[in-house]
Amino acid sequence: MPIKIPNDLPARPILEDEHIFVMTETRALTQDIRPLRIGIVNLMPTKIATETQLLRCLANTPLQIEVDLIHTQSYTAKNTSEEHLSAFYRTFDDIKSENYDGIIITGAPVENMPFEEVEYWPELCQIMEWTKTHVHSTMHICWAAQAGLYYHYDVPKQQLPNKLSGIYSHRLLNPKARLFRGFDEEYFAPHSRHTQSDPEAIAKEPQLRVLAVSPQAGIHIVSDQDSRQFFISGHSEYDLYTLRDEYRRDIANGLPVQIPLNYFPQNDPSQKPINHWRAHANLLFTNWLNYYVYQTTPYDLEQI
Repeated sequence: MPIKIPNDLPARPILEDEHIFVMTETRALTQDIRPLRIGIVNLMPTKIATETQLLRCLANTPLQIEVDLIHTQSYTAKNTSEEHLSAFYRTFDDIKSENYDGIIITGAPVENMPFEEVEYWPELCQIMEWTKTHVHSTMHICWAAQAGLYYHYDVPKQQLPNKLSGIYSHRLLNPKARLFRGFDEEYFAPHSRHTQSDPEAIAKEPQLRVLAVSPQAGIHIVSDQDSRQFFISGHSEYDLYTLRDEYRRDIANGLPVQIPLNYFPQNDPSQKPINHWRAHANLLFTNWLNYYVYQTTPYDLEQI
């Protein structure tokens, strides 16, 4: 089954060109089923690119999904037009009285700032508190994972000596977890960050479980004991050229960054990268949607 999106969303022709099955609102209204309600709190400045990446991952399931795109009201990204936000996005005030099967909170390029100094931090705290009572399962990605662990469990973040950027191998600490059904013993995922959540603080918190780690990139996936909250330190949703574009941007800004690890053939930035994380990215989102949202969410969302 497809993912349901607005008729004119820019991601639609991109996904259809990739032969990803999407369904417009017009067609979906003729079907007599309850789609999963998924919200994407998009904190990234390049909102169209991020929403396309996430929709690509969410669309590869046998479930019909209705997506609400949500942006912060206290801060407006400078790289996305007001017309796009007005046409396709809602604010927290618009949705705070509603319930969702699942919510995804994206990363944001603010990791070098203390959480409390981020302009929209108070609003994000409201959203994260609201997810505890209005959302069946929440996925936090990259900086949002650090923010969620800090807000919910007082886990501090740590500055890394250098930017962590590249494609890293990971191993499963709990191979029988439903989140990893179909995974290989070793899988790959992109990382792009300057900070990490304190591993010792995570290990000391009895409500948290570390599910997957990387020898080089550290903790990758953490969940709470009830599997209602997932914290993912990487960017499985990244498309082929995202790390390349970030690297070029950093170089143009004169930042002392290294070439993304295990990304360019022969470590040569002039060559085309090879995508060897897409399959596990699709599995990650498909398994989350199937086993932690669809299989366990109440049919009546008012019961959340």
